[in-house]
Amino acid sequence: MTRDAGTYVFTLYVAGATERSDAARSNLRRLCASRLVDGYEVTVIDVVDRPELAEEHRILATPTVIRIAPLPQRRVIGDLSDERRAALALGLPDSAELSEERGGDD
Repeated sequence: MTRDAGTYVFTLYVAGATERSDAARSNLRRLCASRLVDGYEVTVIDVVDRPELAEEHRILATPTVIRIAPLPQRRVIGDLSDERRAALALGLPDSAELSEERGGDD
């Protein structure tokens, strides 16, 4: 698969089918859909099923999301329920930048 340079790539680490895991998954997808005009990819890894990946990527708590691209990588631990804080921590464009990219009025 070829990625567009503007595509954001995330890996979300969760532990089982819990409310917190489901919330993190939903919140990340909602955050991406509302802020990323050039597209995004989300891979979800359940550390219960794949503990070796958790160890390899030094996942100490779940849920944890890692922004893989664009570089530099960024990590956020938690369910991402505070959209503004999560967007800032993941380095996502803010609403003003989005409006400009979409050709909106100031």
